Amino acid sequence: MTNSNGTATVPQTQHDETTPTAQSWLDRTFHLTERGTTVAQEFRGGLVTFFSMVYILVLNPLILSGPDSTGAYLGGGTEPNIAAISAGTALVAGLMTILMGAVANFPLALAAGLGLNSIIAYTIVQLPGMTWADGMGVIVIEGIVILLLVLTGLREAIFRAVPKVLRTAISVGIGLFIALVGLVNAGIVSAGEGTPLVFGVNGSISTWPLAVFVFGLFLTIALMARRVKGAILWSIIVSTILAIIIEVVGKVGGWGLTEPKLDGSPVNIPEFSTLGEFSITGPFEKLGILAVVVLAFSVMLADFFDTMGTMVAVASEGDLLDESGNPPRTKAILAIDSVGAIAGGMGGVSSNTSFVESATGVAEGGRTGLSAIFTGIFFLLATFLAPLFAVVPSQAAAPALVVVGFMMMQQVVDIEWQDLAVAIPAFITIIFMPFGYSITVGIGVGFIVYVFMQAVVGRTAKVHPLMWLTAALFVLYFLMDPISRALGIA
Repeated sequence: MTNSNGTATVPQTQHDETTPTAQSWLDRTFHLTERGTTVAQEFRGGLVTFFSMVYILVLNPLILSGPDSTGAYLGGGTEPNIAAISAGTALVAGLMTILMGAVANFPLALAAGLGLNSIIAYTIVQLPGMTWADGMGVIVIEGIVILLLVLTGLREAIFRAVPKVLRTAISVGIGLFIALVGLVNAGIVSAGEGTPLVFGVNGSISTWPLAVFVFGLFLTIALMARRVKGAILWSIIVSTILAIIIEVVGKVGGWGLTEPKLDGSPVNIPEFSTLGEFSITGPFEKLGILAVVVLAFSVMLADFFDTMGTMVAVASEGDLLDESGNPPRTKAILAIDSVGAIAGGMGGVSSNTSFVESATGVAEGGRTGLSAIFTGIFFLLATFLAPLFAVVPSQAAAPALVVVGFMMMQQVVDIEWQDLAVAIPAFITIIFMPFGYSITVGIGVGFIVYVFMQAVVGRTAKVHPLMWLTAALFVLYFLMDPISRALGIA
């Protein structure tokens, strides 16, 4: 609309309590209008992100519930204390995610990192004399080192040294990775006999849980095609209700980590015996300085670059990248992520890191840190309501990961495929993330191939010195197993 002098005018509309206008303090603090969002939209995004990540409250305790080399269990006692680990996981994830939203104003959620917790459980605490406290001490040390790299500007400098084509490839690769994670979590793709992977059960949709996943996937894409607001969230809710009905009527089982049924009260009193379960001096006393440096380096490199890729992918999904391909408040994001590693170690629940599942909330409309704050609040509630949130089966949440993978895949058109010197490294980056089942592996192999290809075509002068350094560090990272065995710490 225009007025008499040709100036554009904005129609006057009524605003309810969920719009930025009515929430002026929230609008100013989180830039809701600037990023084209509302409080209701941020709430939906935060809730979807939580549902996509809630599996960590089940999976992290399972990974960390074994004995250390002394036969003791995390949190004390002679038996696995899964409830305490779950409560600690939810508490630290909630606090760190709220901190990310409040300080960095970015829709990124944190929780105990998969892969990082496995390194602690199956490698570090199994070394002779090492305890759970010692293993968490290594995580605290690693987090302190990464935080120092952020404060000195080195971590951000390395991020900015990565060429835009690789950042795009990282986003696309992560899209394929989280789609594969969704398929695996749902059980629609699994290890086969005679083949690396197989579809369904012997190639068929022959169980009710798989049928729920298929229903949820078709419902999600149908709602998205019809541009229904809250499509992903509605799909999760409806699929969960369907799963509950199926389990109540048929008692079919086979849902995986979380089953759609509620046994007993939905409320429990959390136990936090894992908090403070860390020792910084213990690893040095039992392994020596060199061994601790090698272990901390292994964890640090994975943590360092996982966050870089996740940050870019989430920002790209929310159209939050600037013209140079950088997310807003990069240094703050990286700093909070580094503090997450320290907090996770001090909380006895492993390094907390940024979760790529945050992209599901962004796909649902989350654009600011308010979305992360809502996710964090849900994690804090989960310390008391863990039985209720555990009702959502993987088959109901997994379709969200698959459709977000599709959304992130669309960026592949931005890669210059005719220039093989950049197209081949981009392709290598993309395929190694899902096929290597690791974001870090995809980034590392891609970096190495990129500097190699630039050298082959005579463009070494265009490669940032930090890219050469990072590629060299990744070469060491991929040789870490023989190096560890040579040092006697494998």
